[in-house]
Amino acid sequence: MLTVRGRKSSSNVQAVLWCIAELDIEHERIDAGFTYGVIDTPEYPAMNPNGTVPTVRDGGPALWESGAILRYLASSYGTETFWSRAPRERAQVDKWAEWSKVNVAASFTEPVFWRVLRTPAARRDPIAIRAAVLDCERALEIADARLARSDCLAGDDLTLADIQLGHLRRYHDMLTERPSYRSTVMVPYAELVDSM
Repeated sequence: MLTVRGRKSSSNVQAVLWCIAELDIEHERIDAGFTYGVIDTPEYPAMNPNGTVPTVRDGGPALWESGAILRYLASSYGTETFWSRAPRERAQVDKWAEWSKVNVAASFTEPVFWRVLRTPAARRDPIAIRAAVLDCERALEIADARLARSDCLAGDDLTLADIQLGHLRRYHDMLTERPSYRSTVMVPYAELVDSM
């Protein structure tokens, strides 16, 4: 059985869990990272030398790095519309997936999310946060323009690219209608508040 090590409040773990839910893959999740430990055990670096989450096992060597895990899941369990077997069509999905991870997630997670949610109010830098929000908004304008022409990033069907993005209001509203998104991504973040 596929095993995921990682806490529900990790955005990278959420992406993996959402993909697993979309593809209806039987799995087990083990809390790991942050206050849950596990990543600090002697066994964990043998699976993931970075000491980060998620780490996935599916009968073979452990996988780490959420983008690689998502592509593995899509290749192993995905439908043709989710992750095409045709290289040109798959590349269209992959380019949006990479863009979402590199341009949107990177401009949001540490510079905005961590500085607002995980940093105590007295230590927050509102000028840096505002600049980061503006950078993130510029990236989201690209997604917004794309989503004005199609329901999802790579066309009208939900694909791996959408799991990497999962933001924007209209788009977000559409995603919240999906049970797999609600159960894996719309989780409480209370454990992260003022944790830095």
